[in-house]
Amino acid sequence: MDLRQLRYFTQIAESGNVSRAAEVLRIAQPSLSQQMRNLEDELGVELLFRHARGVTPTELGLKFYEHARRILQEVERAKEVMRSQATSPSGRISVGLPTSACRGLSLPLHRAMAAALPNISLHIVEAMSGTLDEWIQSGRLDVALLYDHKAFEHVAWTEMMVEDLMFIVPTSHPLAARREIEFGQVFQQPLPVVLPGRPNVLRAVIEQLAARHDITPVATDCESLPAIAELVRAQAFAAIMPHFALAAEIERGEMVAIPIIDPTPSWRLSVVVSQRTLNTRGSEAVAEVLAGVIGDLVQRSVWRARLKPTERPAPVRARA
Repeated sequence: MDLRQLRYFTQIAESGNVSRAAEVLRIAQPSLSQQMRNLEDELGVELLFRHARGVTPTELGLKFYEHARRILQEVERAKEVMRSQATSPSGRISVGLPTSACRGLSLPLHRAMAAALPNISLHIVEAMSGTLDEWIQSGRLDVALLYDHKAFEHVAWTEMMVEDLMFIVPTSHPLAARREIEFGQVFQQPLPVVLPGRPNVLRAVIEQLAARHDITPVATDCESLPAIAELVRAQAFAAIMPHFALAAEIERGEMVAIPIIDPTPSWRLSVVVSQRTLNTRGSEAVAEVLAGVIGDLVQRSVWRARLKPTERPAPVRARA
């Protein structure tokens, strides 16, 4: 078995037709069919079910396809690593952004990347912070922005800033003109509160703070940021979110962000690099650009947060 046979098999599985796969691979169909028979003979199993409309992977064929696809992806990533070490940073870098920051960060990050690292192909992944944390540990992501992340052996991080959570209400809300609101009053006003469901970092921050102050945080669960925005815009709910997450709606006058005091819920944001990345040079370069973009947004008051004293500290290596 060799890489060529793996490429041939994955193309056939994805095309569903040997003739079509032969055209894509630019190989004669009889030669391609022979290669597949040789592969099946070597493995001792039938990988493809032949029928009048083409071919379909068997149950074992589907399992083999997943293995073959991962092997080919790792081979390509290994090539990218070698190329990136020989020249300026290059290759494909996956960056995980939490849902509350993805909308506001995506465009400035892409612009900064185009200017600073034109040979890097950026792959942005949006997910909840807990999911991003798991993926950065496993190496599924190269770089991520995380809230209150946990220290693990396989990550390095640069703590960027502290961001306060705010009480988000529709502009027609009786409290919309308030300059601030006490944390204990948030769950006592008439409009129900909507929060991301468990497990979620924001939900954990709110519930832990409430527990320390004997407050019962009754809230409706919603995992979608656009849905939360729509619920507030429709004057059906209030929310607790960072200002940056709903900055566009606030700027359009669709809702208002009221600072929360006594106490103020907040979280820390860190730029994290996976030590399992196969492109260390590219990942660290992207992390530096990401940190620079965040710092610029905060300094221009686009992102309402407090930067750490050292704007771009060297990554801190996590201890086992």
